[in-house]
Amino acid sequence: MRLSQMLFVTLREDPAEAEIPSHKLLLRAGYIRRIGSGIYAYLPLMWRVLQKVSQIVREEMNAIGAQECLLPQVQPAELWRESGRWDTYTQAEGIMFALKDRQERELGLGPTHEEVVTSIARDMIRSYRQLPQTLYQIQTKFRDEIRPRFGLMRGREFIMKDAYSFNADEASLRETYDDMHRAYSNILRRSGLAFRAVEADSGAIGGSASQEFMVLAEAGEDEVLYTEDGKYAANVEKAVSLPPDAEPSSFTTYEKRETPGTPTIETMCNFIGCSPTQVVKNVLYQVVFDHGLTLLVLVSIRGDQDINEVKLQNEITRLAPQYGGKTAIALTVPDATMQQKWAAKPLPLGYIAPDIADDYIRPEKQVHPKFLRLVDKTAVDLRNFATGANESGYHVVGANWHEQFKLPENIVDVRKARVGDRAIHNPEQTLQSARGIEIGHIFQLGTKYSAAMGATYTNEQGEEVPLVMGCYGVGVSRLAQAAVEQSYDEDGIIWPVAIAPYHAIVTIPNINNAQQLEVAEKLYQQLNASGIETLLDDRNERAGVKFKDADLVGIPYRIVTGRSLEAGKVEVVERKSRQSQEIAIDAVVATLKQWIDTAIKV
Repeated sequence: MRLSQMLFVTLREDPAEAEIPSHKLLLRAGYIRRIGSGIYAYLPLMWRVLQKVSQIVREEMNAIGAQECLLPQVQPAELWRESGRWDTYTQAEGIMFALKDRQERELGLGPTHEEVVTSIARDMIRSYRQLPQTLYQIQTKFRDEIRPRFGLMRGREFIMKDAYSFNADEASLRETYDDMHRAYSNILRRSGLAFRAVEADSGAIGGSASQEFMVLAEAGEDEVLYTEDGKYAANVEKAVSLPPDAEPSSFTTYEKRETPGTPTIETMCNFIGCSPTQVVKNVLYQVVFDHGLTLLVLVSIRGDQDINEVKLQNEITRLAPQYGGKTAIALTVPDATMQQKWAAKPLPLGYIAPDIADDYIRPEKQVHPKFLRLVDKTAVDLRNFATGANESGYHVVGANWHEQFKLPENIVDVRKARVGDRAIHNPEQTLQSARGIEIGHIFQLGTKYSAAMGATYTNEQGEEVPLVMGCYGVGVSRLAQAAVEQSYDEDGIIWPVAIAPYHAIVTIPNINNAQQLEVAEKLYQQLNASGIETLLDDRNERAGVKFKDADLVGIPYRIVTGRSLEAGKVEVVERKSRQSQEIAIDAVVATLKQWIDTAIKV
């Protein structure tokens, strides 16, 4: 392609809307243009990148026997109600674009396709002889993000590869899951990215196990905790660890103490002279279930620890059937306005004890009359601890479970793992931290959707049983931007060779120089004919402008038909290393072909 004929406009200044380097560079280099909040146009250079990423994804999916298809973007609400996710996606998380057609039928724009593909399997899979089956598609998805940001990282419209497997049993599912793990590792490796596979929370998708594939980058929205021995890595939402040992209590007798102006752990510990590890902290949450019931949850945890709200929401969702619900659609620390809706009297915030009375909850039809009391494992074994006294300005010390306070029945692990914690698999290893951009996520769904939607098959014993499912997603457009976030410098993008829009760019410093023009045209034709995708910068611009644009756009190799022509050579500059060398004109094609083949095979 000749730049003189291309829709090619670069910017010298960072756009005001862009926050992170990759977003700034993709806009400045003319890869994308913002059309609306979280909505971007993929311009010609970007579309070439996305096609290359898609092709790598397609080849790896095909290699493990997955079958490509295309599913509808517009999905009937009835399917989502069958799975129980309509309210979760339209109300709790609020990420689905919902609409009605002219006949008042409710529809959604698909953020994912579990329901659609399960309905297909329900209609078409009858026998164990048809299993296993894996379908995948590469398609535009939609999410009504509350705060779209970072360009293609968190947009409202994006390209994703999603795959769904149907297996006869859990053992077969694990085989497919392992195949997907290898395929995803290959996709990221072939795309030239540094990544880490980590344990992850399954979220609204559900299932028994899941892994995220994180591209390592400082601008990543996710925090990954890992050990140096390479044997453990998890998203901070999922991570587990051993907490620091609690200090022996300094209290020997139970007593109530006046502690004015000490509503926080820090102020209280400073006032009475104790370690946070000797304290039971009680945190109040307000939960709303999918059927509208409000539940007040009191979590008791060791004073030096924080609550992982993802783990907490999972625990509450697990208990939801006891309260007539399926899932928790909202989890918040209730502010004064929220408390007015259910509190019978002012709460002693900052001084709450594990046994705060249920009569703080005013009788209301849609409010459960009793607190759900949970205790984190870190607080269970504490002896002679300090905690609130259920009276503002007072705490108690020297307290014990089974004596002054009843130990809650629900013992849970909801603490947030931290950098420096000891690893469970080897306490000599400590957790380290890295930032990551989630590019892929694979799930073992089990029978969550098939059982809910009646997708069954007849097994070898003649029994009708639910299909065992998995789902697997890769953000194609997100991967492309993550590559930029991982590899750039002060001058612009540094594309991995495998997914660069073009392999090389031939730059003519002076288009009025006949020799420069002739050699550039010849190389441009020869390189493209040999399979090396090449741009020709034949614009009537100064050489400095062309060099800056080539660096900004990030083409891996720049060939300059400049002063070295007098010696029968051209200058070849590698974008990644900035190394420059003069190569004989006749050797350029063979040299570049070797370099590119080597880079792509890494």
